[in-house]
Amino acid sequence: MTRPRIDPRQAREAHRVISVGRSRFDLAAKPVGVSRRPRRDPRRERAELMVADAGRMRLDRARPSGMAQPLPQREAAAAAPSVRIIENPVFLVLVIADPIENGTLSAVDRQALGAARALAGGEGGVVLCAEALTEVAGRAGADRLITAPAGLSDPETRAVALEELVGLLQPRHVILPETADGGDLARRLAVRLGEPLFAGAEQVSPRGLVRRVRGRQVDQRAMPPRIVTVEPDMVAPHSGIAHEARPLEVDVRWPGAMVTPAERIRPDAASLSLAEADFVAAVGNGISDLEAFRSLVAALGATPGASRMVCDAGLMPRAAQVGASGTVLSADCYLALGIAGAPQHLQGIAGCRHVVAVNTDLHAAMIERAELAIVADAQAVMPAILRLLAEEERQA
Repeated sequence: MTRPRIDPRQAREAHRVISVGRSRFDLAAKPVGVSRRPRRDPRRERAELMVADAGRMRLDRARPSGMAQPLPQREAAAAAPSVRIIENPVFLVLVIADPIENGTLSAVDRQALGAARALAGGEGGVVLCAEALTEVAGRAGADRLITAPAGLSDPETRAVALEELVGLLQPRHVILPETADGGDLARRLAVRLGEPLFAGAEQVSPRGLVRRVRGRQVDQRAMPPRIVTVEPDMVAPHSGIAHEARPLEVDVRWPGAMVTPAERIRPDAASLSLAEADFVAAVGNGISDLEAFRSLVAALGATPGASRMVCDAGLMPRAAQVGASGTVLSADCYLALGIAGAPQHLQGIAGCRHVVAVNTDLHAAMIERAELAIVADAQAVMPAILRLLAEEERQA
């Protein structure tokens, strides 16, 4: 059996619209085959059956073909809510942030909010208790925001106030980061409330918590108790739709400090290890003036780093090497000067939040990885940055 051959000219004539002047064709009209029966377009029929407002692709088989058209992709994206609002949460999950520095949440606080978001699901609400109203709280997954007074350095004072806050909110879970401040506060709070504590959770879900014990050879699992601390860099922060972060007024008596208030003194950035640094500036093979690089690092208050080629040449110590074969970073900002971006180097900066690159090669891998790129000679950019910093200092 042979199928009749389709004449393209005849198929084109079937779409012609009879009019005066130039030829016009209605491509939306259903073409007619050689057998004089309308030809079916399976892709078009599938598109007509798609449910436009569904998160995943769904087909409404009961809908007649041609009855409704799906929303265009741009309209569907515009119809999606930009902020999720949970008006009456079934239960609450309280997150107690560490003392805020630089007016923003730290990486471990974001991870604690990610764990709380996993426990809250779609019915629960996440309440963040922090020292300052941060603009990133909603994007980090907070539904409510409680402002605590700054300067409460006494851990016993914080424990007393937070015990009253827990009694007022009655949260199902209390999440803290497993840090020097958060870990100490969690243990004090567990003793005062008489609640069990699961410290150092590495996997968080409503079905249970997981942490590694016995030299990280055994997985210990448990159902989520009232108080949980999250191990740093183990739980992913919230990356979904932003939440409301509505300010919440609570009647909590914050007692005065029982000890002399302490001041946090930041260590010298040059003495920090790369794994602990928040701001790293690294030099690559495209830089020959290392004195200008050291001056720039000191002016920016960054921790110096280097590529493997610079360390192999003996121009920088081996401890300054950034990459999979050196130190893997988790910095907030990474400044790459004259670094092309070898694969092992890019693996070392995968955990950096912001990357700024200076390179003459527009097509370098580091330029592609960077959020902000300066396509210029880093040798000329460094003195320009130093001049701008000096000018700002004079104006201040």
